[in-house]
Amino acid sequence: MSAAAALRARSAHDSHAADNRRIGILFAIGAALFAIASVPGASSISREADAITYFLGSIFFTSAAFEQMRLASSDPAERWSSAIQLAGTILFNVSTFTAILDHLSGRQKDLLVWAPDAIGSVCFLLASGTAMWAVRRERNVARREAVLNMLGSILFGASAIGSYVIPNTGDFLNATLNRMGTLWGALCFLAGAVDLARGRPTLVPVV
Repeated sequence: MSAAAALRARSAHDSHAADNRRIGILFAIGAALFAIASVPGASSISREADAITYFLGSIFFTSAAFEQMRLASSDPAERWSSAIQLAGTILFNVSTFTAILDHLSGRQKDLLVWAPDAIGSVCFLLASGTAMWAVRRERNVARREAVLNMLGSILFGASAIGSYVIPNTGDFLNATLNRMGTLWGALCFLAGAVDLARGRPTLVPVV
């Protein structure tokens, strides 16, 4: 993941390689955990283990986003994208942690799980949009990474819509959209994170 990484990776300076690798690995682990937890049938094996896997993935996302924020350049687009992205990951921390609890009513799930998830998804869309605008004239990896992040953010947004809990029934609005949006969104973020971690000195790096 990382909309802001598309901005960091515009310059393939050796001095950034180690930082980009660390950030890419953290995002890759987080995305992989989200993908694993959202594989069809995963929650039927153990709902609690599935929820904990999402929460652990969100911690890796926040760790990576914090590093990006800490290392952001003076470029306003990079700083704003990093800050908005970090806010989104923190909201995912809240959402995935409260989702572990099994005694919440439908309305409580919407307030404590769905609302931070939905707002966090909006943050990801804003961060990705900022990055795409900033690299619109870039070529190679930077633009590709920005597109991957935007696709991932759109899919996470679709997942958030599907995860709305209908108060009267306690069911998701669309359970398939929720799980598949998360799965494919996480895979988009994973692809971008792997590119950032590997580095492409002859291209324009990013995530």
